[in-house]
Amino acid sequence: MPGLTRRSFALAASAVTLACGSAFAQEAPKSIKIGYAISLSGPQAAGAMLTTVPNYRLWVDEVNKAGGLMLKKYNKRIPVEVTEIDDRSNNEDMVRLVERLMTVDKVDFVLSPWGTGPNLQAAPTFAKNGYPQIMGTAGSNKIDDLVSKFPTMLWFLAKPDDQVKSLVDTMASLKKAGKINDAVSIFVVQHPFGQEYSATLKPQLTAAGFKVVYETSYPLGVADLSAQIKAAKGANPDTMLALSYPPDTFMLTEQSIANDFNPKMKFLGVGSAFPSYKGKFGDKINGVFGLGGWDPNGPGMKDYFERHKAVNKGQEPDRWASAATYAGLQMLQQAIEKVGEIDRAKILEEMRTGTFKTVQGDLKLTGNRDAGAWHIGQWQGGEFYGIAPNRPGAKQPAVK
Repeated sequence: MPGLTRRSFALAASAVTLACGSAFAQEAPKSIKIGYAISLSGPQAAGAMLTTVPNYRLWVDEVNKAGGLMLKKYNKRIPVEVTEIDDRSNNEDMVRLVERLMTVDKVDFVLSPWGTGPNLQAAPTFAKNGYPQIMGTAGSNKIDDLVSKFPTMLWFLAKPDDQVKSLVDTMASLKKAGKINDAVSIFVVQHPFGQEYSATLKPQLTAAGFKVVYETSYPLGVADLSAQIKAAKGANPDTMLALSYPPDTFMLTEQSIANDFNPKMKFLGVGSAFPSYKGKFGDKINGVFGLGGWDPNGPGMKDYFERHKAVNKGQEPDRWASAATYAGLQMLQQAIEKVGEIDRAKILEEMRTGTFKTVQGDLKLTGNRDAGAWHIGQWQGGEFYGIAPNRPGAKQPAVK
């Protein structure tokens, strides 16, 4: 019965081939490849190297020390392999590098660049290629429209409009309590950040019964505003509001101290949550309000703070976007391990709909954003606490 013998052999050989193919298909990858293009040099490097890169490096270090990410499909932990590229603060180059990581290098995940502008420029590339875009340093009033257009965008900072509303509501509460009067001075940097925030701020101040007794705008990077500070001091406001970027925030604080301009409430923009701000001014900034905030006593926060310093040569995290960035990475890790395999569509959906344990507390995105993200904070007793929104860990505002 040679015919039957040959057929049996063919079937057996086919079965062996299928078995080998199945075993090969289930073979675990040697690593999970993660890449990012970010500003390690150039004008954007200060922000990226303070907030974003340290948290990327911390997370990778922790994942690999634990043996990697657990993939249930293979019933084993897979280490993370990282490609870190300097975009030299050139956003056009950054977009090209992100595209290359996705389409040529074919990394499993790409982490986002630093800042709102770079993230907006990169969004079409992330969406086109189906990569989750985990943004710990971006905010916009157009989040809903952007998510509708680019559903891969995941936002971990608040909308500017929400931050401004919390600021004005805090001022109104203090005014009602007799802690401050209705006189306000405003400093606005000539930058899209300053324009976006001031467009919302002034109508809300008027509606809340405040009067702007002094207002000025200034170019980004200006070195001296002492004349403007003296003019603001002469108007005798109880509140100073500076919609400022980091270099200006430091400069305005220094020159306010030098010119003895000490209104009862002082709010400065981006940079007031930086550890270097506290490092430069010490207890002189107690009482200063700014964007962002955190709860230093939140779940795992103290341990996170120490781990961040240990991995990053003693550098402290900032008190706003650092924890948001790290929480996004915690969500990514938990989503990967829940899905159990590298399936970006499933992992993205899990991040959009699941609930996660993070240093920001139990975190569930609503419309692809953290709707409970901190709006404003205040330095009290040497720490920058979240003031608003009213959520676990929030402190009450305090003025002189």
